[in-house]
Amino acid sequence: MMMMAMNGMKIPDTYYISHGSPTLSIDETMPARHFLQSFQQKVYPRDAPRPSSILVISGHWETDYPTVNVVDGRCETIYDFYNFPKSMYQLKYPVPGAPKLAKRVKELLMSSKFKKVNEERDEGSIMARGSH
Repeated sequence: MMMMAMNGMKIPDTYYISHGSPTLSIDETMPARHFLQSFQQKVYPRDAPRPSSILVISGHWETDYPTVNVVDGRCETIYDFYNFPKSMYQLKYPVPGAPKLAKRVKELLMSSKFKKVNEERDEGSIMARGSH
């Protein structure tokens, strides 16, 4: 079901999905893996239009102020874990950055009375990603 913004724009459904264990991406015995696969098929059937961008909000970085990371080129996959099976480090998600979305997120944070919002141009922690 689509929501409507005050300006009449359609807002797609929003989902909070915890990433769980890193091995979720390779371990076929994990029930959560099967749930997420079926969820994806229900929410985004093969013939459905793909989202133009995905906003990732991460608690893995600590900053004094909200930080929006802007990526203009391709996003590299970050492996922030160690001592996992080799196949884990071969998984890639090469999508373009979404600088317009990142700019809009910063504008919304600033208009929400945050005293400061950092903007970083980095290939590291990705805040706004395009779809592939």
